[in-house]
Amino acid sequence: MATILGIDIGTSSAKAMLLDIEKGVIDTVSEGYEVSIPEPDRAEQDPQIWWDAVVNILGNLRNKHSAEFSQIKSIGFSGQMHGLVPLDSEGNPVRPAILWLDQRAEAELEEINKTLSEKQIADILHNRVFNGFALSSLLWMKNNEPDNFNKIAYVMQPKDYIRYKITGEIGAEVSDASATLLFDVRKRRWAEELVRELGIPASIFPKCLESADIAGYVTEEAAEITGLAKGIPAVYGAGDQQAQSIGNGAVREGLVICNIGTGGQISTYSEKDIYDSEMRTHTFCHCINKAYTIFGAILCGGMSLKWLKNNILHVDSFEEISRQAAEIEPGSGNLLFLPYLSGERTPHMNPHAKGVFFGLQLGHDSRYMSRAVMEGVTFALKDSLEIIESMGITSERVLASGGAAVSEVWLQIQADIFDKEVQVCKVKEQACLGACILGGVGAGYFKSIEDACSRFVEFEEKVYKPIRKNVEIYQEHYTTFKMLYEKTKEFMH
Repeated sequence: MATILGIDIGTSSAKAMLLDIEKGVIDTVSEGYEVSIPEPDRAEQDPQIWWDAVVNILGNLRNKHSAEFSQIKSIGFSGQMHGLVPLDSEGNPVRPAILWLDQRAEAELEEINKTLSEKQIADILHNRVFNGFALSSLLWMKNNEPDNFNKIAYVMQPKDYIRYKITGEIGAEVSDASATLLFDVRKRRWAEELVRELGIPASIFPKCLESADIAGYVTEEAAEITGLAKGIPAVYGAGDQQAQSIGNGAVREGLVICNIGTGGQISTYSEKDIYDSEMRTHTFCHCINKAYTIFGAILCGGMSLKWLKNNILHVDSFEEISRQAAEIEPGSGNLLFLPYLSGERTPHMNPHAKGVFFGLQLGHDSRYMSRAVMEGVTFALKDSLEIIESMGITSERVLASGGAAVSEVWLQIQADIFDKEVQVCKVKEQACLGACILGGVGAGYFKSIEDACSRFVEFEEKVYKPIRKNVEIYQEHYTTFKMLYEKTKEFMH
């Protein structure tokens, strides 16, 4: 027997999966944690909560599956992207991590755009600079916390920190690093010359390799804490978006991943290094075949529904919200929702964007609001998908994942709004599965990522197909949705 361990460091929870290299997924366990919001425009997490959660879930896995746990032969990682984990020379966090949904670095965005030319940003970064990315967060530290900034010896991303705690090795990999805006996407290396122009020392960037490369081995100290055997190899891993695409089997062109978790992403695989000329979407390095992932990202996907559940409806479960939404016809009685509750990334790149319910009437109740939020989040993702398709990238069908993939009504909404068939993977924690596959490839247990996907990725039998009358309704509402943002954005500040 041989098993692979996959660890995913998400925004709201840490997960660990055990994969039998012959039989498939054995089990997945998780532990939740909160995002700290010290001020309205800030989002942080103490890296210690990730490590505590990982230690706990590994203990849980070990207790439930002791024989399989003892046969772990390799470890892979996945994690939330874009954030900043600054470490001092002793490997300790200088401050809490600044996360991807943080909006504090407005002044720093102006500084970056004044210092760097549009051509530099396009040719090297391939992405418009925005809040919540490691580049703007680093500059914010430089300008507002100079003592902490001067302590920084290394910068890394969340899953890199957990890998460091397990192996004792500092390092980074291309998929996550390319999403920091500190990275030359085309050359697959740190953009050292560019960041020096901004007064950031290149010495703080660790070595950066490919996702399936071996990063290190379980240390004696980590073995004592986690129960893992000393000396197990660990690969670098990948950003959660790229790991999730592997876990969905989207390792060729033509497939679209729609992930609606805390935020929301719509992504595709591309062999070509291409990006939107207006940089309204993201282009990052993929963790397979030295390819690229082209995607759009919204800040409040599932978070919009959580906001509605906790702050407006005060219902007990998301299942209740789905039940209510299913009672309402497509279009939600002409009630529209803009899901910009924390500013917005693609395609608007507007930290001032605001959430809106438009068209409220006396006859609207919680059922209409529930469905309108689901529709609004999906419209926001379609906004980016249209741009991706305009770049010449074809999309045959949508592979849905995240919390929205357990709601049948939301899956049908996606099929109708995207006007594409929607499928759901049988394994629900696709980022964990992607991490396992990377671990298995790196340790030589699988011939390739594609080979492993063909063995372990399966889909539910039910396919959600577009219903023509719903598609037509949503096309009209989508036009209004886009117009509504354009008409109201000047009032958003």
